[in-house]
Amino acid sequence: MRRRQKRIALINDITGFGRCSVAVELPLISAMKIQACPLPTAILSVHTGFEHHYLDDYTARMKPYMDSWEKNQLSFDGICTGFLGSVKQIAIVEEFIRRFKQPYTRVMVDPVMGDNGKLYSSYNMEMCAEMRRLLAYADLVTPNLTEACILLDIPYPKDGQVTNEELEYMASELASQGPSQVIITGLHGEDSLRNFIYEAGRGKVLTVEKVGGDRSGTGDAFAAIVAGSLINGESLEEAAVKAAEFIKKCLGYAVKLDLPWNYGLPFEEYLRELK
Repeated sequence: MRRRQKRIALINDITGFGRCSVAVELPLISAMKIQACPLPTAILSVHTGFEHHYLDDYTARMKPYMDSWEKNQLSFDGICTGFLGSVKQIAIVEEFIRRFKQPYTRVMVDPVMGDNGKLYSSYNMEMCAEMRRLLAYADLVTPNLTEACILLDIPYPKDGQVTNEELEYMASELASQGPSQVIITGLHGEDSLRNFIYEAGRGKVLTVEKVGGDRSGTGDAFAAIVAGSLINGESLEEAAVKAAEFIKKCLGYAVKLDLPWNYGLPFEEYLRELK
């Protein structure tokens, strides 16, 4: 029997301009020799950081879409969730995982809900509460600090400052709800960024140099590279280091070119490094 290419189902929005979501994930995962298979949650003209954006909610079309995948007997080595636009979509993702998860399938949940202590405008507390249900299905969850606090229903720390001991506690609490691996991402220091990885009851801080300011697409790029690396057999630490270093190079390139923030994350120069 001929061996097929590995596949990851990407349950996320497709944004036309702004270099984020599936537009970022698909080329990165493809460069890692994995087939990226999008299941859209919404179609956006530009990302929601723009003052004016058009959003086509894809909720009504998600079930027929995945029915077609099931009828065609598709299977996936990874399932990655990203931006979800409603409580109903969270239930659809739950159903998707039940229908498509095989013993070898890794489920990776990126709970896209907010940042810097605030919810995104498209989210409300009901959706946040429902998002916790996906933790029971996840092998890996990759929240930023805001999202980790929301998932655990604890206050966001003052000025976003948190100790390694507090991160260890938060990661262990998240892991107790289902995922065997946790990465709390994008922890800002004065000149550095930390990512806190946790598995097998132990946590570790990974530090990378901070380059430039916030830029759209970094979280999606991080999640995609980590997912692809894990599917290709790398360790959690190797995956997180690879993702952080790749993004640092891309941000350095953006600063060099003096690109505006809404241009998104440029990565074409470095795709060959993700083999």
